[in-house]
Amino acid sequence: MLGFFNKQKRTPDKKARFASADLGILVFENTSEVIQAEKNLKKAGWSVRVMGPPPEIQTGCDLVIEFPLMEELNILRELGNINVLPLQVVPVTAPLLKPVSLFHTKDFGDYLMVRAANMKITIDKRDMIIVNISGGGCPDVPYLAQEMVGKTLAESPRPGDLGHTLCGYALELAYEELLVR
Repeated sequence: MLGFFNKQKRTPDKKARFASADLGILVFENTSEVIQAEKNLKKAGWSVRVMGPPPEIQTGCDLVIEFPLMEELNILRELGNINVLPLQVVPVTAPLLKPVSLFHTKDFGDYLMVRAANMKITIDKRDMIIVNISGGGCPDVPYLAQEMVGKTLAESPRPGDLGHTLCGYALELAYEELLVR
């Protein structure tokens, strides 16, 4: 808990990292609930991240939220305020219960591709221009590609602002991963 909160103000520290024994995962019924929960928890300052569920607890939703287990009650209270409660809360107590990273990065020399779930974004490393958007099967993928390809990461619109599907959400995650590189 020491790394997560500022002792004096008790405000969440977004850069906190935890050992797996300190983590839990929130399992939701559907992807829409995961997206809504993540958005609201991050807006409230919680250090959470969306991951793939471990095979042992898959429920049909391809995403879970990893969170600091010590703050379970506070996080559940926050989610109760927006009426989005998880199906279950699972402490990460064994290696088989660890959530799976949604990200895969491939370096092609001058190009870097980041895949989040089923969506891929590729940039030219020399000038940070987006050269390709691919994956998914959602109706907004061609529109996202049209609006983003040919622009730098800095001048491109955020996929989360343009897309309204799971593909748009996954592309937003890949976009954010590129921003921190």
